[in-house]
Amino acid sequence: MTIKPQDEALPELSDRLKIRSLEVRGAEGPLPARLYTSGDAGAKRDTLTVFFHAGGFVGGDLEDADNFLRHLADDHPGMAVLASGYTLASVRPFPAAVEDAHAVLTWAKKNKGKIGWTGKQLMVAGIEAGANLAAVCALMSRDRGGPALTGQILIMPMLDPGLTTCSMREMHQAPELLDVADACAAAYRGYLPNAADRTHPYASPLQSSRLKNLPPALILSSEDDPLRDEAEQYGAKLISCGVKTTVIRMAPQPLQDPGARNDCACKCAALGEIASFVTNLERSETPPAS
Repeated sequence: MTIKPQDEALPELSDRLKIRSLEVRGAEGPLPARLYTSGDAGAKRDTLTVFFHAGGFVGGDLEDADNFLRHLADDHPGMAVLASGYTLASVRPFPAAVEDAHAVLTWAKKNKGKIGWTGKQLMVAGIEAGANLAAVCALMSRDRGGPALTGQILIMPMLDPGLTTCSMREMHQAPELLDVADACAAAYRGYLPNAADRTHPYASPLQSSRLKNLPPALILSSEDDPLRDEAEQYGAKLISCGVKTTVIRMAPQPLQDPGARNDCACKCAALGEIASFVTNLERSETPPAS
């Protein structure tokens, strides 16, 4: 695990960036989505990254990471980014969201032509609750025989419904951050109303004892984020199971409200690490996990 400082302001977006609204297919019906591409119009991309937003499973939408995804796509003309909604816990709790997430991957594989993707490389990514869904998608795709993934990008993932890590408990020693810990607890109460589900590997990947044969992972945490320890513990478990994993702890980012921790994902440091990860995967053309 390494600690990386934040960089300066983000660069200007190019005029080649294109954003298209569309519908994808979830487990039980259509879901809103956005497709981000840059570079030559009409060109097919070899890599598709399917992204899931934050919001603690109980909120959030496609707007939450829009700025981040604009820059992510603009940095990678050879990659399309598909941001998808999913069923929030206020509508249906676990496992509705994870079933949606995996269904979106299946939809993307079957609809390559609609999204201008060659089908060559498929990655999954997310922030916070969305990173939980991304991690779970890697497990589900392995367990269900596809779609095959070549990488997973987990940004400040929510992986521990028990809220037992040291970084989470430290929030109680910092009154200004209590809202963050309270928001995480409320999120899990909404998402996992059945206490027995809190140890299910599709709800808490950190609890899984079966982490072999998963795609390479990039895990980004933040020095002052309550989710830091669970992210790094998951990275350590993946490494111990032979999964090629890079864990980066970013420098502190001021937290003004429970959702503000997502802002650091839009900084150049995170985008730079993602760029390196994507480039290495494209160069190696590692066979996807089955």
